[in-house]
Amino acid sequence: MSHKKPTLLISLIPLLVMALFLGVGYGIYNIRAEVLLIATAFISGLIGMKLGFSWKEMQDGIIESVTQAMPAMLIVICVGLLIGSWISSGTIPLLITYGLKAISPAYFLSTACLVCSLVSLFTGTSWGTVGTIGIAFIGIAKGLGIPLAPAAGAIITGAYFGDKLSPFSDTTNLAPVAARSNLFDHIRHLLWTTVPAWLFGLIIYQIIGMQYAENVMPVEKMQLILSTLESNFNFNLWLLLPPVIILYFALRKLPTIPGMMLASLTAVVLAILFQEKPFTEVLNSMTVGYTANTGLAEVDKLLSRGGMMSMMGVTLIAFCAFAFAGIVQKTGMLEVILNHMLRFIRNTGMLIASTSFSSIIVAFITGSSFLSIIIPGELFRPAFKQRNLAAKNLSRTTEDSGTVIVPLVPWSMAGIFMAGTLDVEVIEYVPWCFMCYTSVIFAWIYGFSGFAIARKVRDDETIPGS
Repeated sequence: MSHKKPTLLISLIPLLVMALFLGVGYGIYNIRAEVLLIATAFISGLIGMKLGFSWKEMQDGIIESVTQAMPAMLIVICVGLLIGSWISSGTIPLLITYGLKAISPAYFLSTACLVCSLVSLFTGTSWGTVGTIGIAFIGIAKGLGIPLAPAAGAIITGAYFGDKLSPFSDTTNLAPVAARSNLFDHIRHLLWTTVPAWLFGLIIYQIIGMQYAENVMPVEKMQLILSTLESNFNFNLWLLLPPVIILYFALRKLPTIPGMMLASLTAVVLAILFQEKPFTEVLNSMTVGYTANTGLAEVDKLLSRGGMMSMMGVTLIAFCAFAFAGIVQKTGMLEVILNHMLRFIRNTGMLIASTSFSSIIVAFITGSSFLSIIIPGELFRPAFKQRNLAAKNLSRTTEDSGTVIVPLVPWSMAGIFMAGTLDVEVIEYVPWCFMCYTSVIFAWIYGFSGFAIARKVRDDETIPGS
């Protein structure tokens, strides 16, 4: 059967349908994005049939799209396994304890940002950090008479710093899946935009916060969290061995999954030796997640997570998005859209800016950090490849413009959660989340200047060192 070449108008229909479904269905009626993406893929398939493509051909396109992302999706699943074993061993609780003990009463805002950054980095959850440590800090701010807007901004900035850079974060794992880059290469590349933006905010927090240096900080809540962690886990330096293994594999550019498996196995041994956990209980925590019963709700909420099953949501939405992407790519609709867009993209800077702008638009339409990464990632991936640019440039840009923008959207679930948890309206804390929008500016500057823009070194960029 002969294939018809789609026109620009026909090629735009799947994207317009997606914008309508996600904007109304997900954004207004809170219908899960997975079914909306499948519905969009179905309509795209009908258009593909009108263009002369058989179901077998479009199915092959879906399989090709999923196959290309499979190595990164395996890493996502291994991350769940890693988190469950590290909490069971006491590794993550130990790292959280170190972070909490870094509090200094004289520097509240900068300390709040720093501690939330450390906790989020070690746990990979911005929501969990804000819902536990963040609540404690906002209570301290109220007691000290510190304005809640900058306090909330410092807390959210710290929480999303870890959300961007932690190998345990779902969005940090999802971005390289969508771009077909390597997880640890992606994280290292993110440092160029994230760290300067984070430091910029930290300096401002320090300058503003100095006026509160003489206030006395109520530390009862924080001491309760610390004592609960220390009474429920046996801490020692051996518990730092799993992260050392991960760091070693990352620095030596060794295969990611074997390193994660070795670190998890080490954590299992540590859990049995030092936490006296039954072998079956540790294995269950790696599958369905760790369940904390410390007697303190805040600590239980922070530690009850992980397991391979916790990553199935990320995996499912990725499969649904790749079904849509596989069809529009196989039928040539994506190529038509890109060719028209590329007529206006004259250089790398315009490509980075276009990708960034698309992520922001998706974030505002859908309020979803996942979709603000997946959709632009699939849309612009061929353009980065065509210009011989490393896929980690794409994954970095989607994180800079998607992950950290979503909590600034009042109607997003992240915005609603942050505002409700910290008792500060989104519009009030937005100006104080410096890292969330200055990282976008750094991405644009690097794009137009060529600084920290990596060239592609191999075809399979899921391999470490790409």
